[in-house]
Amino acid sequence: MELRQLRFFLKVSETLNFSEASKQLYITQSTLTQTIKQLETELGVVLFDRNSHEVHLTEAGKELVDYANRTVTAADDCMARMTDLTQMKCGTLRIGVTHSFSLMTAEVVTEFCRLYPNTHIDITYLRMEELIDKLCRHELDVVLSYKPTHISKKVESVELFKDQLGVVVPQDHELASRPSLTLADIANYSFALPAKGLQARNVLERLLVAHNITLNTRVELNIATPLLRLVRKSKMLTVLSCSAVATTPDLCAIPLEGEESSMVGCFHTLKGVYRKYAADEMLRLLKEYIAFYKM
Repeated sequence: MELRQLRFFLKVSETLNFSEASKQLYITQSTLTQTIKQLETELGVVLFDRNSHEVHLTEAGKELVDYANRTVTAADDCMARMTDLTQMKCGTLRIGVTHSFSLMTAEVVTEFCRLYPNTHIDITYLRMEELIDKLCRHELDVVLSYKPTHISKKVESVELFKDQLGVVVPQDHELASRPSLTLADIANYSFALPAKGLQARNVLERLLVAHNITLNTRVELNIATPLLRLVRKSKMLTVLSCSAVATTPDLCAIPLEGEESSMVGCFHTLKGVYRKYAADEMLRLLKEYIAFYKM
């Protein structure tokens, strides 16, 4: 039994589609089919029930998934540990980032690359739920996001900073001098908001429902940077975490009142899995960034 066989088996068990699995593995479907048959022959069991339309795990296949996951994870941990022993002369750190963290990530990654020029950084921007799912499938090493209401027991979260949902306005806006705002204060303004499903929008929607208020939403975007550009160029406002504009001196975020608008920035990793030295260094740099900007 080879690790390659187990990795191929896990990909098919995840997709339940030989064609899709072969595409994701960058191999031909015939190579994948032959590898699975070899594994079935070695184990003396059938792992998949398959016909021209559907693929299902057999009882033996379902039993193997957990053992295969543990074996592959242990092998990956071993490789990560050996890479770390080379003092980060090589290796890859796979980071999942929500769009709210994009500005912070850009500065921290720049410093990381300066310190460790031979370590490759692979960054994925998605919604928090999708990133946590990838983390649990061992497709990411780290996820940077706000703390969700519910999270898998497999995930360990390091709290980085306390944050607040805020209304983002130009520094010369009539609301800029306010220490805080209520939803009623902003009900008559036009907004460009984060797309539904993003963390800042999720928090905002809960607040709007609780207070029975509707905002005049003109634009929705799934990336923070264009939202900030719209605030600069138009009369529209937006709602993001206050930390999202920590490094933009021409804009400010006025906190929305209420305990429900609080947010906690987190560094998520998997429990029971070896954490790469590169991940620890990224965490250290994040903490330095947060301390510098007094977040």
